[in-house]
Amino acid sequence: MARRLSEDMVKGILGICAIFSIIIIFLIIIFLFREGLEAFSYTNVIDFVFGREWNPSKETFGAAAFIVSSLLVTVGAIVIAVPIGLLTAIFLAELSPQRVREIVKPAIELLAGIPSVIFGLFGLIVIVKYIRITLDQPTGESILAGSIILAIMILPTIISISEDSLRQVPRAYKEGSLALGATHWESIARIIVPSASSGIMASIILGVGRAIGETMAVVLVVGNVEKLPTSFFDSGEPLTSTILLEMGEAAVGSPHYYSIFALGILLFLIVMVLNIVSNVWLGRGLKRG
Repeated sequence: MARRLSEDMVKGILGICAIFSIIIIFLIIIFLFREGLEAFSYTNVIDFVFGREWNPSKETFGAAAFIVSSLLVTVGAIVIAVPIGLLTAIFLAELSPQRVREIVKPAIELLAGIPSVIFGLFGLIVIVKYIRITLDQPTGESILAGSIILAIMILPTIISISEDSLRQVPRAYKEGSLALGATHWESIARIIVPSASSGIMASIILGVGRAIGETMAVVLVVGNVEKLPTSFFDSGEPLTSTILLEMGEAAVGSPHYYSIFALGILLFLIVMVLNIVSNVWLGRGLKRG
Protein backbone atom coordinates (compact mmCIF):
# COMPACT_ATOMS: atom_id res chain seq x y z
CA MET A 1 0.00 0.00 0.00
CA ALA A 2 2.80 2.40 0.95
CA ARG A 3 4.68 1.49 -2.23
CA ARG A 4 1.63 2.21 -4.37
CA LEU A 5 1.13 5.53 -2.60
CA SER A 6 4.78 6.42 -3.19
CA GLU A 7 4.47 5.63 -6.92
CA ASP A 8 1.33 7.75 -7.22
CA MET A 9 3.09 10.63 -5.48
CA VAL A 10 6.05 10.45 -7.87
CA LYS A 11 3.69 10.34 -10.87
CA GLY A 12 1.83 13.36 -9.52
CA ILE A 13 5.04 15.36 -9.03
CA LEU A 14 6.26 14.49 -12.51
CA GLY A 15 2.89 15.43 -13.98
CA ILE A 16 2.92 18.79 -12.20
CA CYS A 17 6.44 19.48 -13.51
CA ALA A 18 5.37 18.60 -17.06
CA ILE A 19 2.29 20.84 -16.86
CA PHE A 20 4.36 23.65 -15.37
CA SER A 21 6.85 23.41 -18.26
CA ILE A 22 4.04 23.55 -20.83
CA ILE A 23 2.54 26.59 -19.10
CA ILE A 24 5.89 28.41 -19.16
CA ILE A 25 6.32 27.69 -22.89
CA PHE A 26 2.84 28.99 -23.69
CA LEU A 27 3.38 32.11 -21.59
CA ILE A 28 6.60 32.84 -23.49
CA ILE A 29 4.83 32.36 -26.83
CA ILE A 30 1.92 34.58 -25.78
CA PHE A 31 4.28 37.31 -24.58
CA LEU A 32 6.35 37.15 -27.80
CA PHE A 33 3.34 37.38 -30.09
CA ARG A 34 1.59 40.02 -27.99
CA GLU A 35 4.60 42.32 -28.22
CA GLY A 36 5.67 41.42 -31.76
CA LEU A 37 2.33 41.66 -33.53
CA GLU A 38 2.03 45.24 -32.33
CA ALA A 39 4.77 46.14 -34.85
CA PHE A 40 2.38 45.51 -37.72
CA SER A 41 0.23 48.42 -36.64
CA TYR A 42 3.11 50.62 -37.88
CA THR A 43 3.96 48.63 -41.01
CA ASN A 44 2.61 45.71 -43.00
CA VAL A 45 4.03 42.20 -43.17
CA ILE A 46 5.27 42.52 -46.77
CA ASP A 47 7.24 45.70 -46.10
CA PHE A 48 8.63 44.26 -42.89
CA VAL A 49 9.83 40.98 -44.40
CA PHE A 50 11.03 42.29 -47.77
CA GLY A 51 12.05 45.84 -46.91
CA ARG A 52 15.78 46.59 -47.19
CA GLU A 53 16.00 49.60 -44.90
CA TRP A 54 16.15 49.33 -41.11
CA ASN A 55 16.20 52.82 -39.65
CA PRO A 56 14.59 53.22 -36.19
CA SER A 57 14.99 57.02 -36.28
CA LYS A 58 12.72 57.15 -39.37
CA GLU A 59 10.50 54.35 -38.03
CA THR A 60 11.38 52.31 -41.12
CA PHE A 61 11.75 48.63 -40.39
CA GLY A 62 12.70 46.27 -43.20
CA ALA A 63 14.17 42.91 -42.11
CA ALA A 64 15.30 41.58 -45.50
CA ALA A 65 19.01 42.16 -44.81
CA PHE A 66 18.79 40.31 -41.49
CA ILE A 67 16.84 37.40 -42.99
CA VAL A 68 19.28 37.02 -45.90
CA SER A 69 22.25 37.17 -43.52
CA SER A 70 20.72 34.43 -41.35
CA LEU A 71 20.02 32.24 -44.38
CA LEU A 72 23.52 32.70 -45.83
CA VAL A 73 25.23 31.93 -42.53
CA THR A 74 23.06 28.84 -42.06
CA VAL A 75 23.51 27.58 -45.63
CA GLY A 76 27.27 28.01 -45.36
CA ALA A 77 27.34 26.12 -42.07
CA ILE A 78 25.32 23.24 -43.52
CA VAL A 79 27.52 23.03 -46.63
CA ILE A 80 30.58 22.69 -44.39
CA ALA A 81 29.14 20.55 -41.60
CA VAL A 82 27.04 17.97 -43.47
CA PRO A 83 29.85 16.21 -45.41
CA ILE A 84 32.16 16.21 -42.38
CA GLY A 85 29.41 15.10 -39.99
CA LEU A 86 28.04 12.37 -42.25
CA LEU A 87 31.47 10.91 -43.03
CA THR A 88 32.37 10.97 -39.32
CA ALA A 89 29.11 9.20 -38.45
CA ILE A 90 29.76 6.52 -41.09
CA PHE A 91 33.27 6.04 -39.73
CA LEU A 92 32.06 5.66 -36.14
CA ALA A 93 29.15 3.38 -37.03
CA GLU A 94 30.77 1.11 -39.60
CA LEU A 95 34.54 1.42 -39.77
CA SER A 96 36.14 2.51 -36.52
CA PRO A 97 37.58 0.03 -34.00
CA GLN A 98 35.82 -0.01 -30.65
CA ARG A 99 38.78 1.61 -28.89
CA VAL A 100 38.84 4.52 -31.34
CA ARG A 101 35.09 4.99 -31.01
CA GLU A 102 35.39 5.13 -27.22
CA ILE A 103 37.78 8.07 -27.62
CA VAL A 104 36.11 9.95 -30.48
CA LYS A 105 32.52 9.70 -29.23
CA PRO A 106 33.15 11.42 -25.85
CA ALA A 107 35.24 14.07 -27.61
CA ILE A 108 32.29 14.89 -29.88
CA GLU A 109 29.95 15.06 -26.89
CA LEU A 110 32.44 17.36 -25.15
CA LEU A 111 32.38 19.63 -28.20
CA ALA A 112 28.61 20.01 -27.75
CA GLY A 113 29.12 21.19 -24.16
CA ILE A 114 31.48 24.09 -24.88
CA PRO A 115 29.76 27.48 -24.32
CA SER A 116 28.95 29.33 -27.52
CA VAL A 117 30.87 32.43 -26.43
CA ILE A 118 34.06 30.33 -26.41
CA PHE A 119 33.43 29.38 -30.03
CA GLY A 120 32.88 33.05 -30.78
CA LEU A 121 36.16 34.08 -29.17
CA PHE A 122 37.99 31.34 -31.07
CA GLY A 123 36.43 32.53 -34.30
CA LEU A 124 37.24 36.17 -33.59
CA ILE A 125 40.89 35.51 -32.77
CA VAL A 126 41.71 32.66 -35.17
CA ILE A 127 39.20 32.31 -38.03
CA VAL A 128 38.56 36.01 -38.64
CA LYS A 129 42.29 36.73 -38.71
CA TYR A 130 42.94 33.75 -41.01
CA ILE A 131 40.27 34.87 -43.50
CA ARG A 132 41.55 38.44 -43.51
CA ILE A 133 45.21 37.51 -44.08
CA THR A 134 45.00 34.34 -46.17
CA LEU A 135 42.11 35.35 -48.44
CA ASP A 136 43.28 39.00 -48.60
CA GLN A 137 39.99 40.49 -47.42
CA PRO A 138 39.51 44.00 -45.99
CA THR A 139 38.02 42.42 -42.88
CA GLY A 140 37.74 38.84 -41.75
CA GLU A 141 34.43 39.50 -39.98
CA SER A 142 32.12 37.99 -42.56
CA ILE A 143 29.34 35.55 -43.33
CA LEU A 144 32.02 32.93 -44.05
CA ALA A 145 33.49 33.26 -40.55
CA GLY A 146 30.03 32.83 -39.04
CA SER A 147 29.38 29.78 -41.22
CA ILE A 148 32.61 28.10 -40.13
CA ILE A 149 31.88 28.68 -36.44
CA LEU A 150 28.31 27.42 -36.76
CA ALA A 151 29.51 24.37 -38.71
CA ILE A 152 31.76 23.43 -35.80
CA MET A 153 28.93 23.97 -33.32
CA ILE A 154 26.35 21.81 -35.14
CA LEU A 155 28.71 18.93 -35.90
CA PRO A 156 27.87 17.06 -32.65
CA THR A 157 24.14 17.14 -33.50
CA ILE A 158 24.64 15.82 -37.02
CA ILE A 159 27.19 13.19 -36.01
CA SER A 160 25.29 11.82 -33.01
CA ILE A 161 21.86 11.49 -34.66
CA SER A 162 23.30 10.22 -37.95
CA GLU A 163 25.38 7.60 -36.18
CA ASP A 164 22.38 6.39 -34.17
CA SER A 165 20.36 6.14 -37.40
CA LEU A 166 23.11 4.17 -39.13
CA ARG A 167 23.35 1.76 -36.21
CA GLN A 168 19.59 1.18 -36.28
CA VAL A 169 19.76 -0.22 -39.83
CA PRO A 170 19.24 -4.01 -39.52
CA ARG A 171 22.51 -5.89 -39.93
CA ALA A 172 20.71 -8.30 -42.25
CA TYR A 173 20.68 -5.53 -44.88
CA LYS A 174 24.47 -5.34 -44.88
CA GLU A 175 24.93 -9.09 -44.66
CA GLY A 176 22.58 -9.60 -47.60
CA SER A 177 24.45 -7.01 -49.64
CA LEU A 178 27.80 -8.63 -48.91
CA ALA A 179 26.37 -12.06 -49.72
CA LEU A 180 25.32 -10.79 -53.16
CA GLY A 181 28.90 -9.72 -53.91
CA ALA A 182 28.90 -6.05 -52.98
CA THR A 183 32.00 -4.62 -51.33
CA HIS A 184 31.98 -3.06 -47.89
CA TRP A 185 31.95 0.47 -49.34
CA GLU A 186 29.19 -0.38 -51.79
CA SER A 187 27.08 -1.79 -48.96
CA ILE A 188 27.56 1.40 -46.95
CA ALA A 189 26.85 3.77 -49.84
CA ARG A 190 23.96 1.90 -51.49
CA ILE A 191 22.28 0.07 -48.62
CA ILE A 192 23.07 1.43 -45.15
CA VAL A 193 23.13 5.18 -45.81
CA PRO A 194 19.90 5.20 -47.90
CA SER A 195 18.17 3.08 -45.24
CA ALA A 196 19.16 5.63 -42.58
CA SER A 197 18.27 8.65 -44.71
CA SER A 198 15.33 9.72 -42.53
CA GLY A 199 17.48 9.99 -39.42
CA ILE A 200 20.27 11.69 -41.34
CA MET A 201 17.84 14.27 -42.73
CA ALA A 202 16.46 14.84 -39.24
CA SER A 203 19.98 15.51 -37.93
CA ILE A 204 20.60 18.03 -40.70
CA ILE A 205 17.32 19.84 -40.04
CA LEU A 206 18.03 19.97 -36.31
CA GLY A 207 21.47 21.34 -37.16
CA VAL A 208 19.84 24.05 -39.26
CA GLY A 209 17.58 24.93 -36.32
CA ARG A 210 20.58 25.20 -34.01
CA ALA A 211 22.54 27.27 -36.52
CA ILE A 212 19.81 29.77 -37.34
CA GLY A 213 19.06 30.36 -33.66
CA GLU A 214 22.64 30.81 -32.44
CA THR A 215 23.55 34.26 -31.11
CA MET A 216 26.76 34.85 -29.16
CA ALA A 217 29.18 32.99 -31.40
CA VAL A 218 27.76 34.65 -34.51
CA VAL A 219 27.61 38.21 -33.21
CA LEU A 220 31.36 38.18 -32.56
CA VAL A 221 32.45 37.20 -36.08
CA VAL A 222 29.95 38.37 -38.74
CA GLY A 223 30.68 42.10 -38.57
CA ASN A 224 27.09 43.18 -37.72
CA VAL A 225 26.61 45.54 -40.67
CA GLU A 226 23.02 46.44 -41.52
CA LYS A 227 23.22 45.82 -45.26
CA LEU A 228 22.11 43.15 -47.68
CA PRO A 229 25.08 40.76 -48.12
CA THR A 230 25.87 39.65 -51.67
CA SER A 231 28.56 37.05 -50.95
CA PHE A 232 30.01 34.98 -48.12
CA PHE A 233 32.90 37.44 -47.78
CA ASP A 234 30.58 40.35 -46.94
CA SER A 235 29.77 41.34 -43.40
CA GLY A 236 26.19 40.85 -42.29
CA GLU A 237 23.82 40.91 -39.35
CA PRO A 238 21.60 37.87 -38.75
CA LEU A 239 18.28 38.06 -36.94
CA THR A 240 19.74 36.91 -33.64
CA SER A 241 22.50 39.52 -33.74
CA THR A 242 20.00 42.32 -34.38
CA ILE A 243 17.83 41.27 -31.44
CA LEU A 244 20.84 41.06 -29.13
CA LEU A 245 22.46 44.34 -30.17
CA GLU A 246 19.37 46.58 -30.40
CA MET A 247 17.12 45.33 -27.60
CA GLY A 248 18.93 47.38 -24.98
CA GLU A 249 18.66 50.58 -27.04
CA ALA A 250 14.95 50.33 -27.90
CA ALA A 251 12.55 52.35 -25.76
CA VAL A 252 9.80 50.17 -24.31
CA GLY A 253 6.56 50.69 -26.22
CA SER A 254 8.22 52.29 -29.25
CA PRO A 255 7.87 50.99 -32.83
CA HIS A 256 11.54 49.97 -32.64
CA TYR A 257 10.81 47.89 -29.55
CA TYR A 258 7.86 46.09 -31.14
CA SER A 259 9.78 45.54 -34.40
CA ILE A 260 12.54 43.71 -32.54
CA PHE A 261 9.92 41.39 -31.07
CA ALA A 262 8.57 40.91 -34.61
CA LEU A 263 12.05 39.69 -35.58
CA GLY A 264 11.76 37.26 -32.70
CA ILE A 265 8.46 35.99 -34.14
CA LEU A 266 10.14 35.36 -37.50
CA LEU A 267 12.95 33.48 -35.81
CA PHE A 268 10.52 31.49 -33.67
CA LEU A 269 8.43 30.46 -36.67
CA ILE A 270 11.49 29.37 -38.66
CA VAL A 271 12.87 27.24 -35.83
CA MET A 272 9.45 25.79 -35.01
CA VAL A 273 8.90 24.69 -38.63
CA LEU A 274 12.37 23.14 -38.74
CA ASN A 275 11.74 21.22 -35.49
CA ILE A 276 8.40 19.92 -36.75
CA VAL A 277 9.95 18.77 -40.02
CA SER A 278 12.85 17.08 -38.21
CA ASN A 279 10.48 15.24 -35.86
CA VAL A 280 8.46 14.03 -38.85
CA TRP A 281 11.58 12.80 -40.62
CA LEU A 282 12.93 11.14 -37.47
CA GLY A 283 9.57 9.52 -36.77
CA ARG A 284 9.47 8.05 -40.26
CA GLY A 285 12.98 6.69 -39.80
CA LEU A 286 12.16 5.06 -36.46
CA LYS A 287 8.96 3.59 -37.89
CA ARG A 288 10.84 2.19 -40.86
CA GLY A 289 13.49 0.76 -38.54
